[in-house]
Amino acid sequence: METLIALFLALLTVIVLPVYAYNRRHSSFLRKLQGPKSSSFWLGNEADLRYQNEVGDRELAWMRQYGSVWRRSGCLGREHLMIADPKALQYILHMPGYNFPKATDRAKFNELVVGKGLVSIQGQAHLRQRKIMGPAFHPAQLKTFLPIFQKAASKLVQRWSDDVVAKDPTGKPLINVTKWFSRITLDIIGEAGFGFQFGSLDDLKTPLAMQYEGLFIDSTLYPAWYDLMFKETWSYLPESIHNLIRYLPVREYRRFRSFLDFMRNFSREMVKQSMINGDGKDIMSVLLRANESEDPKSKMTETEVIDQIATLMMAGHETTANTLTWFLWEVSKKPEIQTRIREEILAARKANGEEDFTIADLDSMTYTQAAMKESMRLHPIFWTLLREAARDDVVPLAFPITLKSGEQISAIPIKKGTPLDISTVAYNRLPQIWGEDSDDFRPERFLDTEKEKHTSVGVFGNLINFSSGTRTCLGWRFSVLEMQVIIVSLLENFEVSLPEQNEKTHIYRKPSHVMLPMADGYKGAWMGLHVTPLKK
Repeated sequence: METLIALFLALLTVIVLPVYAYNRRHSSFLRKLQGPKSSSFWLGNEADLRYQNEVGDRELAWMRQYGSVWRRSGCLGREHLMIADPKALQYILHMPGYNFPKATDRAKFNELVVGKGLVSIQGQAHLRQRKIMGPAFHPAQLKTFLPIFQKAASKLVQRWSDDVVAKDPTGKPLINVTKWFSRITLDIIGEAGFGFQFGSLDDLKTPLAMQYEGLFIDSTLYPAWYDLMFKETWSYLPESIHNLIRYLPVREYRRFRSFLDFMRNFSREMVKQSMINGDGKDIMSVLLRANESEDPKSKMTETEVIDQIATLMMAGHETTANTLTWFLWEVSKKPEIQTRIREEILAARKANGEEDFTIADLDSMTYTQAAMKESMRLHPIFWTLLREAARDDVVPLAFPITLKSGEQISAIPIKKGTPLDISTVAYNRLPQIWGEDSDDFRPERFLDTEKEKHTSVGVFGNLINFSSGTRTCLGWRFSVLEMQVIIVSLLENFEVSLPEQNEKTHIYRKPSHVMLPMADGYKGAWMGLHVTPLKK
């Protein structure tokens, strides 16, 4: 293994030197912007971000010092533009066409994880896949998923009541809610996505669930320095080399290769089952019917269809589970917010006559939605969105910035190929948008209609957690409704509270590919909260 790594580094060195020279020649204007001093000749500020203790440690400090846009150094001398300015985000994300595609290294990374699915492909291929998949996520389709969400939420309540709380002598056990949310979201995407029963809430240990355990922690949390440098070269590598990267004998690539190989075999069986079912209403069945109705030249290939399953599983499972985890953490710190949410639930119960909630009932719970948005604002699962300029352009700013020279500018000229790091975590806490208390959990800010005067950026609460524009998450409504149902079911039946705070229970927002909750002394993602049943 050591010999292989040595050969890998030797090859890397041959590649990186001309890349460094190229990068220094193509970043002249960005060097006029303020930004942090490069902390490494080889890694720039990349190490500051990827090795920070918690998400936001670096970005939020830079935002407070330099404003809504700043420059940072990437690997091998490449200058990046970091962006939290709403007008710049609107311009980049909402520009018609694909003038600001995903950064090559991020797109290729996504391909390592989920293949040639919607999150990894670019340009017209992305537009073609999105058009075919659209009907599966039409708002009308959501009505068919609501009973699935409610059934799963009821089972989670039952499991906590009968198998966890009832067996704990204190009556308020400490539960790793992250694990339970991973289970319920896996069951939901299995049934709603593919008409398949995974049985995770029934403690079934499926090979699929085992594949997900620790996936991002094992492969993306605190990567090796040479891997960061290697990814910097991906923009300059031919496709034939990219196809071989997944076979590299190092941690990240080995783990994702195993995951994708498993998912492709699993997905083929799912497609066969969907074809047998024929008229199913699950996402895969709708997708297959939509694909069959397309012109042969516009259809997705068999590989593309197969890889959509890995994409849907990833997008509809771990991301939603982690978002729910951070929500419960926030409300566990403020019992008065839980009380207000329960009052809203009770009012809706009285209004609908104790029937199962409809989508309209859930949407009427405006404070609950505001609390969801506020939690998502403070805890974006995808903490950075990476784009690059496909052409020379000028990016407008809502808030002028000051150059090193002291000159103020309200637009930034960029060259083709410029890396654009959209800092979700910084935009979500930008004081000019969210107020001077932007670090505080205050759901009321989303009930303030004055927020409508701000630049329109995101689809839910003007947040960019679901991205925006041509790459808005197709399943964002699915995810929001799923979370609404689970949150309402849990807070209607339980009170959640923080455990006694000490070194072992302190939660860290760890910077893996997605932001994960972790605590010292616990393996993997962990969020321990006390759960107490409410008296009926």
